[in-house]
Amino acid sequence: MELRGWRTFVTVCRLGSLSAAAAALHHTQSAVSRQIAGLERELGVALLDRHARGVRPTPAGEVFRRHAQATLDEADRAVRAVREARDGPAARPLAVGATPSLAAGVVPEAIRALLERSGPLPWSLLPALSASLYDRVLVGDLDLAVVTDAPPGLPHVPRVERRFLGLDEMVVALPAGHPLAGEDPVPLRALAGESWVEDDDGSEALLRQHAARAGLVARIDLAAADLLGKLALVATGHAVALVPGVLTRALRTDVTTVRLVDPPTRGVYAVTPRRDPHPAAALLFDLLASHFAADPA
Repeated sequence: MELRGWRTFVTVCRLGSLSAAAAALHHTQSAVSRQIAGLERELGVALLDRHARGVRPTPAGEVFRRHAQATLDEADRAVRAVREARDGPAARPLAVGATPSLAAGVVPEAIRALLERSGPLPWSLLPALSASLYDRVLVGDLDLAVVTDAPPGLPHVPRVERRFLGLDEMVVALPAGHPLAGEDPVPLRALAGESWVEDDDGSEALLRQHAARAGLVARIDLAAADLLGKLALVATGHAVALVPGVLTRALRTDVTTVRLVDPPTRGVYAVTPRRDPHPAAALLFDLLASHFAADPA
């Protein structure tokens, strides 16, 4: 079998869309469809289910996807080994992922320190939620991901190594002119009458759990699509928000934060593949761990 179709199929499964896969692979959508149809004819089974918002693998397709991904990973390693034998070792690109709050400051700072120590190195940074980053490490798209155990928590997967970096205390983001600005720390009860905005289930769960411990019900009146939208609603006075402490230094100037008495926390972890780790991953982990050791907030 020709591996181009295998790579196309794995990309379609990862992105959940023929059109998105076509764009990522620089193919036309019809070419992607033909490659998938060719695989299905060759294997004699349907590999994809079509639904309203895209596609997903059938049970047989999921079995094939796992084996195809392993084969493609091994093929990529073989090509890299041959090129290194021919030309000498080349700088291997470092693909890093991080949750949006960590991608806003902590991780880029650690990458800068890494480059200062290791010299030039091609690298990329993908902001995404923890569950998505975990999946990207599993399929080989990322060499290291910085994730959190905010609800619903992190899975235990033998094929990846998860190492603790530190704790991140959640803080409350307020518009700059809020009456509580400059008060630090404050009990959650001081914010009992506020409208809250949330952008993801994990942060919302932390807020509701902390409010319940204080004997309150957080009034979450607004929803935002992402962290930037959440902060925009705070800045314009529509709501207050629970945000990661690691975000504090990267906030826009019209937003301030206050610490909470007995704040909710989330664990921050580095996730790497157990097989064929990137040579720079260990140093990047050490630099990230040093940040949390020096500045746990």
